Amino acid sequence: MKLRFLAPVLVFAVLVPLLIFGLSRNPAELPSPYIGKPAPVFTLPDLEDPSRTVSSDDYAGRYALVNVWATWCTGCREEHGFLLTLAERGEVPIYGLNWRDDGAAARRWLAELGDPYVATGFDPDGRVGIDWGVYGAPETFLIGPDGTVLHRHVSPLTEAVWQRDFVPLIAQEGR
Repeated sequence: MKLRFLAPVLVFAVLVPLLIFGLSRNPAELPSPYIGKPAPVFTLPDLEDPSRTVSSDDYAGRYALVNVWATWCTGCREEHGFLLTLAERGEVPIYGLNWRDDGAAARRWLAELGDPYVATGFDPDGRVGIDWGVYGAPETFLIGPDGTVLHRHVSPLTEAVWQRDFVPLIAQEGR
């Protein structure tokens, strides 16, 4: 009889610390198995000209951002202005990965809002995004000159996030 009443208390005692731990984590800090490891290799058709390709070879040997975006993504629209500013400053080339999207809609988006990308790979079925471990858009990866993933940011990229999380890594690695 006592065991029947004790079981829910024990289950509750185990679940509470797990819930507290889970709720205290920053949802934008999703772990990536690629941090410190080589970025996934890919080749995709170019969004603007499908007869050309965009690949991981395009940014080999230099710092680069790979920004996962889509027209259906509200956070992508939110970060787009900052990406334009960052591209204009020329601090690091930005490569787009248009993920699970409609190509025509994506081309209209860039024509209307501006294109911060050196090139954009078109990933309509999301296979390359899966290889990168993408959970959703927007996600931005900082790739080092040696091809390793230095940082992953999930959620809209802002100036504050750029200065706090990306610039120190580039400065530290660039020594």
